[in-house]
Order: sequence, then structure tokens, then C-alpha cells
Amino acid sequence: MSSARLAASPAPSAGAAALADPPDWASGEGLLDDPELWSSFSRPQAGASETQGCWESHLLIEGMHCAACALNVEDALRRIPGVQSASVSAGSRRARVRWDAGIVRPSEWMQAVRRAGYRAVPAQDALAGERRRKETRQVLWRWLVAGFCMMQVMMYAWPAYVAEPGDLTLEMKQLLRWASWVITLPVLFFSCKPFFVAAGRDILQRRIGMDLPVALGMAITFVVSTAGTFEPQGIFGREVYFDSLTMFVFFLLTGRWLEQRLRQRTAGALDALMNRLPDSVLRQRADGEFERVAVHRLRPGDVLRVLPGESFPADATVLEGQTHADEALLTGESRPLPRGPGAAVIAGSHNLSAAVRVRVERTGEDTRYAQIVALMEEAAQSRPQLALLVDRLARPFLVGVLLAAAGAAARWWPQDPGHALMVAVAVLIVTCPCALSLATPAAMLAAAGTLARQGVLVRRLGALEALAHTDLVIFDKTGTLTRDALVMQGLHLRAGATRSQVLARAAALARHSLHPVSRALQATADAEKVAPWLSAQVQEQAGAGLTGLVRSAPDEVWQHVRLGSAAHCGLPAQPVAGPHAVLCDAQGWLATFEFGEDLRPDAQATVAALQAQGIEVRILSGDAPEAVARVAKQLGIAQARGGCTPQDKLEALQQARRSGRQAVVVGDGLNDGPALAGAPASFAFGQAVPLAQARADFVVLGEQLAQVEAAIRLARRTLRIVRQNLGWAIAYNAVCVPLAVVGWMPAWLAGLGMAASSLLVVVNALRLAPGWRGKESV
Repeated sequence: MSSARLAASPAPSAGAAALADPPDWASGEGLLDDPELWSSFSRPQAGASETQGCWESHLLIEGMHCAACALNVEDALRRIPGVQSASVSAGSRRARVRWDAGIVRPSEWMQAVRRAGYRAVPAQDALAGERRRKETRQVLWRWLVAGFCMMQVMMYAWPAYVAEPGDLTLEMKQLLRWASWVITLPVLFFSCKPFFVAAGRDILQRRIGMDLPVALGMAITFVVSTAGTFEPQGIFGREVYFDSLTMFVFFLLTGRWLEQRLRQRTAGALDALMNRLPDSVLRQRADGEFERVAVHRLRPGDVLRVLPGESFPADATVLEGQTHADEALLTGESRPLPRGPGAAVIAGSHNLSAAVRVRVERTGEDTRYAQIVALMEEAAQSRPQLALLVDRLARPFLVGVLLAAAGAAARWWPQDPGHALMVAVAVLIVTCPCALSLATPAAMLAAAGTLARQGVLVRRLGALEALAHTDLVIFDKTGTLTRDALVMQGLHLRAGATRSQVLARAAALARHSLHPVSRALQATADAEKVAPWLSAQVQEQAGAGLTGLVRSAPDEVWQHVRLGSAAHCGLPAQPVAGPHAVLCDAQGWLATFEFGEDLRPDAQATVAALQAQGIEVRILSGDAPEAVARVAKQLGIAQARGGCTPQDKLEALQQARRSGRQAVVVGDGLNDGPALAGAPASFAFGQAVPLAQARADFVVLGEQLAQVEAAIRLARRTLRIVRQNLGWAIAYNAVCVPLAVVGWMPAWLAGLGMAASSLLVVVNALRLAPGWRGKESV
């Protein structure tokens, strides 16, 4: 295929466009019952099939605003036969459902969510973003109407506040009330609609949500003011409160709109990573032409054309074209990587510079991208202990709010019924626990998003709390502090020999072996650009070394050399500690090469940074004690132990816990499973293990050990912000509730306080987001 043809982008036919259109799950829940589509939003558990077995689905819940909403959705899902478990996070608005395909179909539990008054869509729904934008526009319109009407009502209410006795006649006062009543109607029926709809849904379902007290306060205020307008001489005729109603509606909508925008920003990294795949892609037909098809229809062996700016939809191999790929969120590599014919590209990475033709190798759950998304969904769904406690207290708290409002109204009713009801309204609004329910998840999700952008996936949000308290970090050695390969660290030469000649002789033999020492010699020769020598009759004796003939040029005489142990070369043991190799020729000893483990470039700086924070660092490794001691000495680590089995590591971890230490384990995820799973918080480097098998709380996608220290610093900042949020939410209620009960807080000020408290919590959490330019740095 020519490059011109490769760059072209023919318009898809109508049939192809139909295939490419993403399903609108929200409007056609029956589509979800097609087993072919289950893999696009669900994962089969062990032994599951299309007709039986357990599947796990991850969903976005639309229309949810608080912890009570999350409990309502959970209850609705758990009542469906065949749903084994359901967990909903109010902070991320995501749900995880495990269901039995032999008993229930997805449309049944999706309809249960709809009947509960919410909307459930697959987490990767292509149209969810558009619906969120539409919802944001609606909130903005409601806010604008409330703001405009508020200003008009305040204009009519102002004379009543400043007029002296006798300045306003009864007719003028009544006319101003009627004008305020008319202008308040759009606020009540348009701007307040979401609150009334949610409250009505809760009443029909015989439950209590956080919108119920707010809607009740709005309704009471309007009814009291309307009664005062229609019957000025009645018990409620002394004063009307249309200005308070429009004002606190405006403040509530201001807080909700800003909270929605900021919440999307704090979780932006999670959403960006989980929605990187395109909706459709150009696939080559049998006749060589391309058609646009939905991504879920791809199969291994398909040939695709990926245009600049698009994401690669599957793990694939480049067949034609040269481009650069952005894999930053998937591998932690910040620089665009060149990709040409024969190179592998991974699903979810971005094609930056040119159109390429690729062959699909892996799709769906088999791709590394799918494994990353699974971890991210698990993190977004998990709930820290503090958040679980707040969620459990949400419903009892709301019952207490209603009782407190009723008590306040009863206390003030004998003196002034109108004022008594407005005191009750202030109590209903000011005590809404939105800020309390957002305090922990908002900060945790912001931190998880920041870590994701830096190449660290969070599997369990609660681990951030444990990480913030750590005072001991236990490292594995091989594959964690060090790389798998050896490096040459020293060279001893026979008098008259040169470094380049010795390296050339050794590399000529080493090219015929896969031993780590041979690889290290080849790497050193290549790095120093040593001219290659010729070799012949090379033989390898397992566990001993290499023997062969070498020469620098075709017209030179062959030289017989040996490379390996001292015994292999017929020499006495060398006075060298650690891994080494000896090179000898016909005259005897020629050179001794000393090798050491290749420490990660940032290992020493990371250990020093941890120790500077007062965190003790230890090494527990299965490698030989001598090798462990050498690495510990290089890094300045006082306590190091070698020869450890996985059970030994777990016992050492338990001993540290019994002594009151809060330990973090850092391993390669291969043989550290028990210790990683048993630690309060743990890290694994994701390059070494399939992510689905990683048992750590944090998975580092790149090779930077410094991410561990950065994550600990971020966790400590996160916990500080969580405490600030909880402190603010508790202090706000402790101060404002008594003021509302004694009648010193008007309804409009209660609305402002409620909106400001929720907004402050989210803004404070936003300090953890990547784009924040505060004084503290992650």
C-alpha cells in the first residue's frame, strides 16, 4: 500500500457509520442483554460464560449527589435476585455490581436503578460525557434564572427594609409582595425542580435523602410567603420571605454548579485514563478498502489504520508508517516514543504525528490498558474507612435534622408562627451534611488522579491513609532497588594490556552466551564503542565459562582465550569480592572484570529522601546475604537481611506491626505477594508482573523509584486536607446549627453557608490536583 493511500481518509459508508455508532446505553437498556456487548462494560469472573457464572460490571450513576444517594442505589441493586453484591461510591459516582448471568440480565438491575430515581450507564459509555455537559448546561440555566429573579425580588423587597413607618401604604406594600410572588414562580418551578424531583423520589421510595430537607425548606418558605401575600391579616401576614427563598436557591445552585465543575477536575485523571479508547476505528476489508467499525468488534489479526490524534484501540504491531506514540499515562514514560514497522503499540496510547497501518495482536481484557482500567475502576470504587463511617451516619443524621427542625418550630410557634417556620427552614438547610460526606472522598480521588498522571495507579483509596502514617519502608532488592542486569564496575589489567583490547576479546566470546556476565560485558563494549573482534570455535561450559579463538582482523593470527571463573582459566582464586570474571590467553592471566548489580539511577536519592523524612528504610531480599549487604552499604541502609523466603518477609512484616511500626512494602510483585498483600500499604513495579495479578495497593507503571517517596509525601498532604475538610464540616455544623435553632440565622444565610461549606471542601481537595499552583508541591 502506498503512503498516499495510507494517509487518505475516505468517508465511511452509511452502513459502516451505523456499525461505528456507539450504543446509547441510557436510552436502550435492552442492548445490554446482548452477551456480545458484555465485555465492553463487564468482566467475567472465574469460570463465567454467557449463560451462567458471575460477571462484574462497573457503572456511572447519574443524578447522584450525596452519601444517602449512594446508599439508595446500593439498596435498589441488592434487592434484585441474582445480584450478588453492589457497592456505590458517592465521591466518584461509580458503582460495582457482581451478578449471576444464569439468574439476571444487566437490563434488570439497570432498570432497578432507574426506578430508584437515578440513571446507570457503563463506565466507558461514549455518550456519558455529552450527557454530563448537557446536565452542566441545565444547572447553569437554572442558576442564571435564579440569579436574575433574585435581583428583581431584592429590588421589590428593599423598600420594606428601609422604609420608615408611614412611608409605604398598605396598597404599595401589597403590590410589592405580589410582584415578588410572581417573579419567584420561575425560581420555584424551574430552578428548584431538581430538589423537588429528588425529594419526591425519596418520599415515594420511603427513604430520606439530603435533598429532602432542602426541598422541604423551600416549600415551607414559599407556602408561608404565599399565605402572607394572599392573607396579609393572617397568622403569616406579618412578613414574606421571597427574597430569602430566591437568595438561598441561588446560593445552593452556585455551590452545586461549582462543586460539579471542581469534582470533574479532581477526578479528571481517572476519567482521562479510563476513556482513552476511541469509539470506532478504520478497519481494512478483504478488498483492501477501509471501513469504520466499533472498537468492540475488533479481533486479533485485523488490520487497522490509525490517524494522527487518534488513540490505538488495541495492542498492535506497526505494519507501515512512522509515527510517535504518547504512552505517558500507561507506562510512565513522559517522552513521545518513535514507532515504526515491527514496533509494538499499546492500547490507549496516542498516535501523535502520522497515520500508520497496524495489525491487532490483543483486544479487550487481554491488553495492558484493560488491566490498568480495572485497577483504576477498583480505586474509584473503593471507599476509605472515614468515608464509610460518614456514609453510615448519613441517614441517622438526616433524621436528626428533621427532628431538630421540628423542635425549633415548636419552640418558636407560640411567639410567631411565621418566624417559627422560617427558623425550621434555616435548620433544615444549614445542617445538610453534604460537606461532611464529601470531605474524605473528594481529597482521596484528587490524590488518586494526581498519582495516576505521574504513573502510579491506586488500587485501594484507604491505603493512602495508611501510607500517610508510615514510618518504615521495606524494600525488596532484586528488581526493585536494582535492575535485573549486572554492570561492570571494575577492571584489572595485565601490564601492557589496554582496556579496549581486553574488552574486545571478552565481548567477542560473550556474544555467544546469554549469561548475565556475558550480557554485561557486551553492554559495556557497546557503550564504549569498542571495535568488534572476530571469534570462532567458541564453546560454553555451563557454570564455568567460555573458550574460543579471537582476532582483531581477518589477516591476524587467531588467539586462544578463555573467559569465566578462575578455575576455568586454570588460575588460583582471585582476591575479588562479588561477581567477577577472568580473561586469560596463552600467556596466562590477562584481566579480571568486576561486576555489581545495576542500582536504579534514583535509588540512592530516594532512600536519602525517605530517611530525611524520618522514615526508616530496610531491605528484605531472597538474594544472598553478601549481595544484599553490598547494596545496603551503597545506599546507606543500616538494616538489611538476605536469604529471605516469602514467608520470612511476611513474618518480619508482622513483627514490625507488633512493635507498633507502620510499614510499607515495596517489591517487584513477583515473589513478594504475601508481604505485599499483608502490608498496610504496598507498592509493586508494574513492568514485572501482569497488573491483574499485582497484589499491591499501588502499582508503579514506570521505572522511577522516586515515585514511592513522592506518593508518601502526597499521602501525607492528602490526610492533612481530609482532616481540614472534616474539621471544617464539623465546626460549621457546631457553630451554625445553634445559631439557626435560636433564630439568629436567616434562611438566605443558611443557604449561603451550606453552599459555601460544600464548595470549600471541594476547593480544598483541588489543591491535590495536578494543575494546582499552590505553595506546596507534590
